Amino acid sequence: MANVIYGVVSLFLLLVGCATPTVDSINQAPPGNPSLFEVREHIEKSLDRRVRWGGTIVAVENGERETQIEIVARPLDEYGRPRYDGESLGRFIARVDGFLDPVIYARNRELTISGIVDKKLTRPVGAYAYDYVIVRADVHKLWEPRAQPSYYRDPFYDPFWPGRLNPWYPWSPINPIYPYWR
Repeated sequence: MANVIYGVVSLFLLLVGCATPTVDSINQAPPGNPSLFEVREHIEKSLDRRVRWGGTIVAVENGERETQIEIVARPLDEYGRPRYDGESLGRFIARVDGFLDPVIYARNRELTISGIVDKKLTRPVGAYAYDYVIVRADVHKLWEPRAQPSYYRDPFYDPFWPGRLNPWYPWSPINPIYPYWR
């Protein structure tokens, strides 16, 4: 009987140990989480600081040992998911160890990363030389695409019903006779 209890407890601890820490570090911002603007302005003070940023993927480049993801930063909601309200906070590059498939991490997908500020890098965006902040991402979450809202179509809608265009139907100036007098 004791072996069964030890087996169940061991199995429980094994399953709990397999849980990933992604949820906590993505859902909760680190204390004093600086904005992308603050880090770009004061890169020397911001090196080796932990940040949680997110946004929309622009490009994915795979190297020999790491993947660089260029991201347009957006404000995050309370769960760490990027809000899509048209506001851009700038751009940054997340470096992730290993290979990430560019088909899965496609353009316009939403991504949230948590990592350490590494350095500043200047790259062209079109003809403009843009200063990117490089973040060594140790945790990242690719969000599912947002569901498109379904629209309800009223099965009883009839645009040709005569009362639709006449607010006084059936007593209207067009037909001044009370309908039940006929």
